[in-house]
Amino acid sequence: MKKPWNRINIPVYSVSSQYGQKHNMHICTYVSAVSMQPKRFMVALFKGSLTLEMVEKNRHFVLQLLEEKQYRLVDLLGRKSGRNIDKIELLKKRKATTDWKNFIVLQDALAWMELTVILSIDAGDHVMMLCDLASAKNVWEGNPLTLDTLREKKLIRI
Repeated sequence: MKKPWNRINIPVYSVSSQYGQKHNMHICTYVSAVSMQPKRFMVALFKGSLTLEMVEKNRHFVLQLLEEKQYRLVDLLGRKSGRNIDKIELLKKRKATTDWKNFIVLQDALAWMELTVILSIDAGDHVMMLCDLASAKNVWEGNPLTLDTLREKKLIRI
């Protein structure tokens, strides 16, 4: 039997970050709405990642709800470091991006949420960001990418 925290099927997101002229994207599953008024989210970013470094400098990013068919992005956005490859350039070559709110985002994501960090807390191997929702846009209808899909495709073991 799975451990209790691995039994739930949660959505898979991507974080689009930018600082100066540099842009990056990262896979993120430690995400939760934590308040209705004001609308707030908790987003945990992996320590040592370029995304975390950029978010700590800018304090502003876009959380993208991925669509089920976007499971192939996990290898690029989750297993490779933006320090070693230009993820954005690769995505642009695939014609997979567009611009929104001065960020480069995935054009096939189901939704984009512009978040502003109000507090960051060391959370072990991640840094938890408490964020206010600045704006949001539903982009497409469809089914969200979830951990169960990643399990089915053997992209994760949990």
